[in-house]
Amino acid sequence: MILFAAIIGYETFHFTDRINRERISQFQHAPLKNQELVTEKALIGLPPIIQLWLTNSGIIGKKRITNVHLVQELQLKMKPEQEGWYNAKAEQYFTIEPPAFIWNINADMNFKLSVVGRDKFEDGKGEMIIKLLSLIPVVNAKNDEKIDQATLQRYLAEIVWFPSAALNQHIKWEALDDFSAMATMKYKGTKGSGLFYFDKDGNFQKFVAMRYPDSKAKEPVEWTVTAKKIEKRNGIKIPIECEASWELEKGNWTWLKLKITDIQYDLLEIQK
Repeated sequence: MILFAAIIGYETFHFTDRINRERISQFQHAPLKNQELVTEKALIGLPPIIQLWLTNSGIIGKKRITNVHLVQELQLKMKPEQEGWYNAKAEQYFTIEPPAFIWNINADMNFKLSVVGRDKFEDGKGEMIIKLLSLIPVVNAKNDEKIDQATLQRYLAEIVWFPSAALNQHIKWEALDDFSAMATMKYKGTKGSGLFYFDKDGNFQKFVAMRYPDSKAKEPVEWTVTAKKIEKRNGIKIPIECEASWELEKGNWTWLKLKITDIQYDLLEIQK
């Protein structure tokens, strides 16, 4: 048992160290530059509802965000038939140019089993890793076009936490009606799209995309991220509580509830 505990401790340290090295590399490729201010002129040509959203969010007159660090409290259901929720904590880093993210999670499952995971989007490619006790691989997906697209679509959905990224050159907008618009993102050979919905005041309501749940899925499934609570953080109005769900043949499966407990913009270095 002592040996097993030592192995788990070593693997946990190794996994954490790997994530830290990836974060450092991510930030080195996206240094803080002279950030230009977001002006009303920069919004010209965007669908009216996107202009309203960006104006309502409070980014006009502020510098374009370069990087993001956030902390989340999560509730998870790993299967549609699961009754209770697992609790977890997650940490995520984003860069806007180049577009990338690293997200890691630590969750306690039944019988006090610990599960760690890391999702990454970098250079247009996606990776997903989940390990039981930091040791036993449960998911290890990469070098797959479905995963690349799925992680790009996740990045696209999550720009609501740093709205100035909507002005990114890699994202193109198309109006659907008075309250919705389609965003299509292309980056280094990977392409994905999704629909953004807003209320009459320009508050984000939900993001909907046809997305692959995993590399084994034959067809994409409707994936929805819904805002449950919106507040100002660092002077910018963002959704701080969200739910994510899949529309399965047997019905809707809400598998994730998240709450942002901390969010910071334009860090000079990663948090220790």
